[in-house]
Amino acid sequence: MKKVKRIVSMVLMIGMFSGTALSATEIHWWHAFKGRLGTLLAEQVDQFNAAQSDYKVIQNRKGNYSETLNAGIAAFRAKKHPHILMVFEVGTATMMAAKGAIKPMYKVMSEAGVKFDPDGFIGPVKGYYTTTTGEMLSMPYNSSTPVLWVNRDAFKKAGLNPDMDLSTWQKVGAALDKLKSSGNKCPLTTAWQSWVHLENLSAYHNVAFATKENGFAGMDTELVFNGPVQIKHIQAMGNWAKEGKFIYAGRRNEGGKAFRAGECALYTESSAGYAGIKKNAEFDFEIRHLPYWEGVKGAPQNTIIGGSSLWVLSGHSTKEYRGVAAFLSFLSSPVIQAAWHQNTGYLPVTLVASQKTKKSGFYDSNPGTDIAGIQMTRKTPTSVSKGLRLGSFDQIRGIIDEELESVWSGKKTAKSALNNAVKRGNVLLRRFESSNR
Repeated sequence: MKKVKRIVSMVLMIGMFSGTALSATEIHWWHAFKGRLGTLLAEQVDQFNAAQSDYKVIQNRKGNYSETLNAGIAAFRAKKHPHILMVFEVGTATMMAAKGAIKPMYKVMSEAGVKFDPDGFIGPVKGYYTTTTGEMLSMPYNSSTPVLWVNRDAFKKAGLNPDMDLSTWQKVGAALDKLKSSGNKCPLTTAWQSWVHLENLSAYHNVAFATKENGFAGMDTELVFNGPVQIKHIQAMGNWAKEGKFIYAGRRNEGGKAFRAGECALYTESSAGYAGIKKNAEFDFEIRHLPYWEGVKGAPQNTIIGGSSLWVLSGHSTKEYRGVAAFLSFLSSPVIQAAWHQNTGYLPVTLVASQKTKKSGFYDSNPGTDIAGIQMTRKTPTSVSKGLRLGSFDQIRGIIDEELESVWSGKKTAKSALNNAVKRGNVLLRRFESSNR
């Protein structure tokens, strides 16, 4: 607590006040976290509020990521919006296009006189939320990347060496055969199927998900995730689903419940699954790199981030924005970021937090918790592996989910489903482009 108070005191002393506040100025933050993550978020807010008396941050969960974004949009239209809105990474293009609705982070910090260095954030995270000239639009808060979670006990029960090589999908396929034949009822499950098995699959194999550098180079982009690599992967998973080797549980992270209960042997999920898995798993688990398809030139490249950033909405007072700046500076401080990374499995979004965690010996005592960072930074991102910036992407993900479900159920081939998803998604991209000219 002493360190936290010192951090907040330093922020508040940097030319932010002309006098002493008579009462705390309220800062409202809408977010999408519940469970363990919601508890840890609330603790951060409590720490900030307890360390100073000029501002009071009030956090309020508004549902899942999609629901929180929609709530923020509706509230802004009604002029009853919060100061800070958590927006998942696929909503970035939507927020950038919302002219007049946002107050860019670099302006918030500059006008409040708070020292802030965008270069202090790790490259893959910084690039997602900054302009081409390096101006940070929103503050990276929780950034993650998909990894492979392994139930080592399930492997032993199936007669498999839990240390076996699972670096490629070919080798994972062989393990699934053995797991299934041994009687395992859930050899593989997944969370966030589009994010893991199409968006990250594409980046990891250095193939485009969309034209125009996946949307970074312009809104006149088109989806192209129906290429040979993507079709091969989705068809393989469709075959595994038909054979009972891949168990589909839902579009978000519903599969996590079965994995945490020890029912599933392998689970592709965000590195941020660490918080819940560590708390609930009563079995020996391990974190591995996300598998790749051997034989694809350039693979593995790098995975891309998921998670969210914090957007500051316009229409509030100068005094309130000073409080926002103080709070965002607090959240990005090394002590807070290092603790957040270590407790949740989210990436240490700042270089200093990463160095602090490594120096503390955390990675030595918690093997595998550094894999997400290594996987993201193993190679310099290319034009098609730095991320995605597409309009209406939340709705496009919904289309992808529908089409993937038709593959898992055996109603469509991967080629047919992905071709249809691309066609349907491009209609939304043209509509978004037209409405934001």
